[in-house]
Amino acid sequence: MARPSGNTRLKSARLAAGYSSQQALADELRVGVRQVKRWESANPPWPHPDLQRALTRALGVGLEALGFTPPAGHDTSHHGRRDHLTGVPSLAAVPKAASQTLQPASVAADFSAVTRSHRHLYWSVAPATLHPAVAAHASLGCALLEETAGATRKAVAAALSETWLLAGRIEFFDLQEPGRADATLLRALQAAGEADDSLLGAAVLAHMAFVPGWSGERDKAVERMTAARTYTRRADAAAEFWAWLDAVEAECETRCGDPRTALRLISHAEDVLREPTGVCPEWMDWFGSVRLAAFKGNTQLAAGHLPQARSTLLAVLDDLSSDADKQRTVVLADLAAVEAVADKPEAACRYATQALDQLQVTWYAVGMERIREVRRQLVPHQHERCVRELDDRLYDWATTVSALAR
Repeated sequence: MARPSGNTRLKSARLAAGYSSQQALADELRVGVRQVKRWESANPPWPHPDLQRALTRALGVGLEALGFTPPAGHDTSHHGRRDHLTGVPSLAAVPKAASQTLQPASVAADFSAVTRSHRHLYWSVAPATLHPAVAAHASLGCALLEETAGATRKAVAAALSETWLLAGRIEFFDLQEPGRADATLLRALQAAGEADDSLLGAAVLAHMAFVPGWSGERDKAVERMTAARTYTRRADAAAEFWAWLDAVEAECETRCGDPRTALRLISHAEDVLREPTGVCPEWMDWFGSVRLAAFKGNTQLAAGHLPQARSTLLAVLDDLSSDADKQRTVVLADLAAVEAVADKPEAACRYATQALDQLQVTWYAVGMERIREVRRQLVPHQHERCVRELDDRLYDWATTVSALAR
């Protein structure tokens, strides 16, 4: 049997890095395909100095491990070293040591498939159960970054960013740990940088704006939203993505005490959605016109526009999909708040009880916090029978233990 001819080391590294053809690698390095063919020949020429770093960075191993023989007297001691950033390596880092073996290109698809499954499970699996699995998957992704290069490494980094984004969402919205979520989302942003994915970076930055926005730190929230919009302009973003940015900023403004500005942002988002353009990435599964209406109803409530808020939220309740358990809890709690502010305790308690019923199906910390806020609004009526019955539900064994356990 004839032995394979040419520089098989370089060809193997190219395929492992996700460049399925010589042309693909040539495009990445911005050289002619004839140059790559020469490198993959039986006697590859030593790369020009300005291509050495680009070639080793793209393929993840040193030049000699790629089948090149350095000229006599050439110092190769600097090849094969790699610098590290805490948590996530940088795209500008020097490739790993030549002795390490790269994972095959298929590892990116396999890792991404698990990321996708976790994203789907978020809507039904208890957060305390799902979070450890997501965190473990992120640890695997960090390890894979060290064992991949080029296009494969970028694909792993993108999936890792999605994984950390999901972990941060669970920590913020479900576990109510904003400090921890902020640190996790920063890791997601670093990974998005590794993937050079501006839209994913924008999504992470917008989620990071929630952290100061919900605590009333408006300037910091606005700064992060400005960064998110800047990253979005660098990508081919769909109208729906721009509308979601308006909704995020509106919620931050509402939390910071400016519902008028929030309502203007939501109105702009509605205008944007009337002329849809582009397609959002599959990982953006948390927004749509119904979710925007839910934002609007909450903002109308904060602005004191009770009839409008009631009408908006009732329409949202009718339009929610059957699997929108978490959002349903929030909408029911907001409807309870509308009735509490309107001094209708019986209606408020009825909606709050329905929200508690929904929490028994799918736990959501944000929903529980809104129910507790309703109960605080009902203090003037706390001796009425409907409020006492709400307390019996709010502080029964199952609900109390579930809330404290999370």
